[in-house]
Amino acid sequence: MRTDLIRKTVLTAAGFAATAGGVAAPAIAAQATPTTHTPTASVQTDRKAGGERQLDVRYEAQPNFYFCGPAAARNALSVQGKAISVDAMAKEMGTTEDGTDSINDITPVLNRETGKADAYRSVEIKSGKADGGQTDKLRADVVRTVDDGRAVVANIAGTATDTDGTVHSFEGGHYISVVGYRDSGGIVRIADSANPDQASYEVTVDSLADWIATRGYATS
Repeated sequence: MRTDLIRKTVLTAAGFAATAGGVAAPAIAAQATPTTHTPTASVQTDRKAGGERQLDVRYEAQPNFYFCGPAAARNALSVQGKAISVDAMAKEMGTTEDGTDSINDITPVLNRETGKADAYRSVEIKSGKADGGQTDKLRADVVRTVDDGRAVVANIAGTATDTDGTVHSFEGGHYISVVGYRDSGGIVRIADSANPDQASYEVTVDSLADWIATRGYATS
């Protein structure tokens, strides 16, 4: 069921500027430079020890500014060994130049491509900032989903700083895949289709929860 809390998502020029260290108004939406190649990058190998696991991703960057939803879903499904084109994902979820409406358009596609009607479900974080219970639930959802050999897909908005101190800003909204964790879920690994030079990075689960706030994520 759609709500006005899970808003339309478009990758914006503002997001790219803030990621590069600049400042841009969140309401400005413009076409980002599309990636003309589809690099393959392994976001670590599958391993589980000492409260951590990271899945092997056959990464592909999004080809235009509005395909972040299809690209995130495609990258998420790649950890299951599925090779589905971003264009096919976009058609399945009804993506247009306005973006992909909400996580509720992505969850059914993940289920269909996974081959199980209940493999994924949508979870909303309705508040403007995640509380402790919502963050704990997200942590548990990430750990369970990754342990099941699947990736989480998250609809995010705003700015987060990764564990290396790099700022990632998507004021107009964006979709990412969560493909691993360590510290028993306290730190999560992101596969981000926006920029192949920053295809993989880690954020705290607290930062991710606040990034998702007012939107939602698809989890097992």
